[in-house]
Amino acid sequence: MSKMVVSLNENSYPIYIEHHLLSHLSEYLDSNRRYVIIADDGIPRKWVDLVSSQIPDGEVLRFAQGEASKSFDTFAALMTQLAELKLTRKDCLIALGGGVTGDLCGFLAACYMRGIDYIQIPTTVLSQVDSSVGGKTAIDVGTMKNLCGAFWQPEAVFIDPEVLSTLDPRQISAGLAEALKMGIVFDESLLEEFEKEKPDFDRIIERSIDLKRQIVQEDEKEGGRRKLLNFGHTIGHAIEASFPEHDYLHGECVGMGMLYFIEDEELKKRVAGILKSLNLPEIPDYDKEAVKEYMKHDKKSLAGGIDAIFVSRIGQPEIRMTDFDTLCGFIDNPPIVK
Repeated sequence: MSKMVVSLNENSYPIYIEHHLLSHLSEYLDSNRRYVIIADDGIPRKWVDLVSSQIPDGEVLRFAQGEASKSFDTFAALMTQLAELKLTRKDCLIALGGGVTGDLCGFLAACYMRGIDYIQIPTTVLSQVDSSVGGKTAIDVGTMKNLCGAFWQPEAVFIDPEVLSTLDPRQISAGLAEALKMGIVFDESLLEEFEKEKPDFDRIIERSIDLKRQIVQEDEKEGGRRKLLNFGHTIGHAIEASFPEHDYLHGECVGMGMLYFIEDEELKKRVAGILKSLNLPEIPDYDKEAVKEYMKHDKKSLAGGIDAIFVSRIGQPEIRMTDFDTLCGFIDNPPIVK
């Protein structure tokens, strides 16, 4: 068992990491409290049943799998169901799933009766190494990702690597791109772990979470240093949005997006090699004008451009206000790694 604490004064909470943790989850829950599990319909019944079996009189609300469910319609439908269940301010939601579930459930918790508790049980690599920690909750508005949301910290995060056993290999690789991001920006030893013949993925997950925890403690609401976590997202998000059929996963696009902002050619070559070893796709032949439009509508956009994250050396990221003409030039000329 590994335990960390996100220290945010009255908003502090623990993170537990352990194989088979979900098998004894009841040890951490209040038997006198009411819980409602929020899960998409893609989460294997095995994990839903394992969690719900340990919650007396618990409820399970499910919704359609996919980014499209981070919408006002799904939010309203789930909010109505919570009201019909007559939840009170003392009750608690459980986000059982990936990033979409965590974002959606967290926003429900932030809004229901002006705020109730929720717990994160992330079931994807991406949500385990990144989105389950930090309290960012949101839904999308049309094609604009995470435009409507709130900072609302969970009561606890429970990470059981065993849930990854039922995850599609492509999802695992996509999630590891977010962990790789943490290594590039903050910790060369994490980057080196990816380059080993047999990477220790438990260590990768735990170290990524620890780094995310430290950043959140320093900058809970992304006023400064937490912006560094957006490395790879500026153009990556736009590429993701430009493919309407969701041909590419979020982590895959973050992997692509990092290459635009690595200024050292040797480091870029190392990162491209790791991305290839993870079976992540190369930058596709995208619609350049569509990507530009989505980038300009990024929620981080300001009048003069976007605070983009550049990396010249491992552990030496820099936030630079970058005008749209410069960013459009990047989009017109995707990086080529020789």
